[in-house]
Amino acid sequence: MKVLSIQNVHKYFGKKIVLKGISFEIEEGETFVILGKSGQGKSVLLKIIGGLLQPDKGKVIILGKDIQSLTEEELYKLRLNMGMVFQMGALFDFLTIGENVAFPLKVHNLLPEEKIKKEVEKYLDYVGLKGTYNKYPHELSGGMRKRAALARTMIMKPKIVLYDEPTTGLDPVITQEIGSLMKKMTEKFCFTSIVITHDLKLAFFLADTIAILNNGIFEVVDKPENILKSNNGFVQNFLNAGAFIK
Repeated sequence: MKVLSIQNVHKYFGKKIVLKGISFEIEEGETFVILGKSGQGKSVLLKIIGGLLQPDKGKVIILGKDIQSLTEEELYKLRLNMGMVFQMGALFDFLTIGENVAFPLKVHNLLPEEKIKKEVEKYLDYVGLKGTYNKYPHELSGGMRKRAALARTMIMKPKIVLYDEPTTGLDPVITQEIGSLMKKMTEKFCFTSIVITHDLKLAFFLADTIAILNNGIFEVVDKPENILKSNNGFVQNFLNAGAFIK
């Protein structure tokens, strides 16, 4: 089943053309990783998929629905099937970790109040944060805050999860731990993932499919093992510049 279909999507900001006809499809349960240098439009594409930006041309079809044709109410319901893990975690400093994870359940009124704490504690346990319910974000390490952000996303039981540079600012050891947790959560909850990252090792560890964005177009969209064998000069230079170890 195709969860997402991007069809000839263009995006402009004034005279600057950021996306120049992007097309791809993602199957249910797939992890699709988008790589590219800074300023190539990766985050713009992610925001378009998430409904935060509208394309200037082309179609975005999510779970069989053309999002440009939806009413505000229909788009709201569709977004309940999507979760996003932001680059810096985006936790609320004035809320405890438990309150942060509970936040979407309360906003969308998805569970009775008396059941929320138990559900939150279950998801904190899933991501290795048992016993942190009453702590505040500043009391946790960067890696632990990323885990809390992941728990907050997972608790909504999304069908699609969007990750915007999920390991930014983390050292290699913690990056590996977060990558392993992402993979574990994908397998446990069987959702579809779209990951924006600069980290080549993380990309090749997570991905079923990798797309490399360059100057508004995809240079390649393929399985990781095929990308390593690619004869495309840009692709090889990109991998070599990242010091990727085969």
